[in-house]
Amino acid sequence: MKYFIIAGERSGDLHGSNLVTAIKMADKEAEIVGWGGDYMEAAGVNILMHYKALAFMGFFEVLMNLSKILGFFKVCKKQVLDYKPDAIILIDYGGFNMRLAKWAKSQGFKVFYYISPKVWAWNQNRALKLKQNIDRLFVIFPFEVDFFKKFDYEVEFVGNPLFDAIATFRPNPDFLSQNKLNDKKIIALLPGSRKQEVEKMLELMVATKKQFPEYRFVIAGVGNLSKEFYQRFLTDDISLVFDQAYDLLSHAEAAMVTSGTATLETALFGVPQVVCYKTSPITYSIGKIVIRVPFISLVNLIAQKEVVTELLQDELTPENIALEIKMVLNNSERRKEQIAEYQRIRSILGSTGASATTGKRIVEILNNSRLANH
Repeated sequence: MKYFIIAGERSGDLHGSNLVTAIKMADKEAEIVGWGGDYMEAAGVNILMHYKALAFMGFFEVLMNLSKILGFFKVCKKQVLDYKPDAIILIDYGGFNMRLAKWAKSQGFKVFYYISPKVWAWNQNRALKLKQNIDRLFVIFPFEVDFFKKFDYEVEFVGNPLFDAIATFRPNPDFLSQNKLNDKKIIALLPGSRKQEVEKMLELMVATKKQFPEYRFVIAGVGNLSKEFYQRFLTDDISLVFDQAYDLLSHAEAAMVTSGTATLETALFGVPQVVCYKTSPITYSIGKIVIRVPFISLVNLIAQKEVVTELLQDELTPENIALEIKMVLNNSERRKEQIAEYQRIRSILGSTGASATTGKRIVEILNNSRLANH
């Protein structure tokens, strides 16, 4: 069968690659093209558009780039029509993918969604659009099943794909020596993957360095940004590693993390953290009006209480970041509490196999529907 898959950012690309591997195991004849990145390409997807071109975030930023985004949408529709897939698989990336789902459904394509857009966070009525336009929605957080039930929408909870990514991770035994990080204990900086957020976050994170002379700061760099881009943040005591976030978290004492998937990854590695988030004043003002959840980090949302401190917008200052990091270093009570709560979060999320389950289910549903049509 033929599949067209769309992931618009790095984490979607990673989970998409594991999903593709599972589809190919269940469907030996699978042909897969789509939008994504290096991970999906390595898994055998013919990449028609790299997610680097699609990295717009925030209400204001999206509005500023609307014509560009509409242009991408037009290109994508043409590619789908030319390819005529048996199924379109959408991964997260709500703004673009929900719009595409509506169009694809109107054209009679079978549409699957893996990793639901965060419709529970804001504009919750979008759940009705998902119900209308998606043949099957696979969700990765247990609380999403109950949320969608309110809209009389049965979804499938498949577990969390981060467990897959972490389970397949093999630590590099030479990570410290190869990156010349043997001299001091490490505080990890995970500033995100989009240029505009990384710039904003790193300026604030590195400004705390003088308060931690006995530690080395290590930035988790991402391959879609150049070494030159990070260069101005580096000093004798601030290092950079590229695409080695899991190795970095395996050695870190604490972490400063930009809100997003990385907060949950940091928790699953058992590293105490402070969550950082800052966007344009316009985007933040709109967000305050429309966002319907009490927390911004996945860690707190899953725990349904404050496990990690979230420093947002004006609260995100070097002084506040440093204060929070100091509170989770050494053998403090706060540190022990966070690590204990991380264990509880692990048990809530289940175990490995989210991508394998989803891939198998997609092929199964397509085969059943083919049988029913004959």
